[in-house]
Amino acid sequence: MKHTSGWLLLRVASLVSLLAMAMPAIPARAQTFAYVTTASNSVWVIDTASNTVVATVALGNGPFAVAINPDGTRAYVTGGPVSVIDTASNTVVATVEDPNAYGVAITPDGTRAYVTDFLSATVTVIETANNTIIAEVEVGGHNLGVAITPDGTHAYVANGGTGSVSVIETATNTVTAEVPVGVEPQGVAITPDGTRAYVSNDASNSVSVIDTASNTVNATVAVGSIPFGVAIRPDGTRAYVANENSNSVSVIDTASNTVVATVAVGSGPNWVAITPGIGPPTDESHCKKGGWQVFTIPRKFENQGDCVSFVNHHGK
Repeated sequence: MKHTSGWLLLRVASLVSLLAMAMPAIPARAQTFAYVTTASNSVWVIDTASNTVVATVALGNGPFAVAINPDGTRAYVTGGPVSVIDTASNTVVATVEDPNAYGVAITPDGTRAYVTDFLSATVTVIETANNTIIAEVEVGGHNLGVAITPDGTHAYVANGGTGSVSVIETATNTVTAEVPVGVEPQGVAITPDGTRAYVSNDASNSVSVIDTASNTVNATVAVGSIPFGVAIRPDGTRAYVANENSNSVSVIDTASNTVVATVAVGSGPNWVAITPGIGPPTDESHCKKGGWQVFTIPRKFENQGDCVSFVNHHGK
């Protein structure tokens, strides 16, 4: 690949400790922020409301990528084998042998982790209850980015070597569609309503927008040079794309699929993640599971009475 540093610096894993380090330097958590890793061993923090850089965080070397399970108790970290970290003690409690592991995503119910294997052209499916491999799904070559639909029914895998996105049906762990996109797709993110997938194409300097109902590309957005990681705001209104060769982040308005801002960051940005918004529950299920969750609507979380009111209102 022409951007080796990008592969070696997919340090989304650093976000596990990054959040605690970065928060004192940025505004209250009622806002949302995009975290962008760079080749200069630092993370730039963008306030998504104003599209301005509000903090930078220095980092050392780290593994490739990380995903946190829904209840926040485990972190799955790639970079050689998959390490499973207990977030309460910050210790490795399990290791899953998967030497080619790169990208990782966890299903909304927390039962499975989907791990891309760049060299073997497969996706490894890990059952999180006992951290064992239960399936290997053949996809396109040089796969890296992976994202799972909010309802947990499908995983979208970016295949850099074949210029396509594989769509995996999670119930059967079979590929049900191959969607042609741009040249060397790398990152993929799905809107909160599950209707669209945004895929960065690093060799064609564009983002392909996939309609998940038909699994066809319905828009192509020109962005900066060598776009890599992509993430979407919790309200679904903006997509943030890290442009590795332009030292910038393109901000896409998802309603019009046009770039509405370009944010300068440090050298070689390659991955981006966005903190969830804070708000009261929007569904009865949010009031269960033994504690508060982070809710993705643009209103400030008030107190426990929000859940009590919700349940009483519905008579349950």
